[in-house]
Amino acid sequence: MSQQREVNDASTGVSMERYWQEAMRSVTRLQQTQMEGLREAARLCAACLARGGVIHTYGTGHSRAFAMELAGRAGGLVPVNRLDLEDLALRAGWSPEVVMHPDIERDLQAGKELLGCYHIEPEDLFLICSNSGGNAAIVEVAQQVKQRGHTLLAVTSLAHTHQSPARHPSGKKLYELADLVIDNQAPFGDALLALPDGSTACAISSVTGALIAQMLTAGIIALLLEQGLEAPVYLSANVPGGMERNNRLVQYYADRIRPV
Repeated sequence: MSQQREVNDASTGVSMERYWQEAMRSVTRLQQTQMEGLREAARLCAACLARGGVIHTYGTGHSRAFAMELAGRAGGLVPVNRLDLEDLALRAGWSPEVVMHPDIERDLQAGKELLGCYHIEPEDLFLICSNSGGNAAIVEVAQQVKQRGHTLLAVTSLAHTHQSPARHPSGKKLYELADLVIDNQAPFGDALLALPDGSTACAISSVTGALIAQMLTAGIIALLLEQGLEAPVYLSANVPGGMERNNRLVQYYADRIRPV
């Protein structure tokens, strides 16, 4: 059975080893091409936190994983608030059936109402992730962020967004609205490995997205410490004193961040 699997892998170019190789190429390109942008993004985020601001992070579909990587997790920064379309049901009276529908990320009205679910201050910064960067709910939030005068950082696939349609009435995409863009190095379609029928499998954007999120976290913390400031970082609730420390830090930001 294992020998047959190896034959199938060889004939289609699909294997764990092949994915590892292609994924590492994407990671290497990320390091070679995006470090300047990552350093600037870390500088902007650290400046936001130093002046008492909060970083609001947002993604739809699988890009929600990027926002979750930054917000409310052990080792992450406390003053990061995750925006989520599900909050339209929890805080804006939307029907759960509508909010949970797969097409919600293409709903213009969802984008229009989302920011109203949160406590946002003028000094806050926004970090939005979308692989395609073209869906209406993403672009509408980005447009509102800029209209309100906030700094907007974007994580997207430039290869994909340049080959996909804009679904916002303005014709704009996420990268066109952002003050700074980080390219996650995902190809058009996101997946890395070619199948015999011409389709592709095994996505990369979540891998490079998590790496970008943690590199940003490290860069922000380093800059805060250089300035002699506290790095407000969550400890795991499963280590002694973790919950107590976390509760103290969370209380400082009150209703400006999502409860963990």
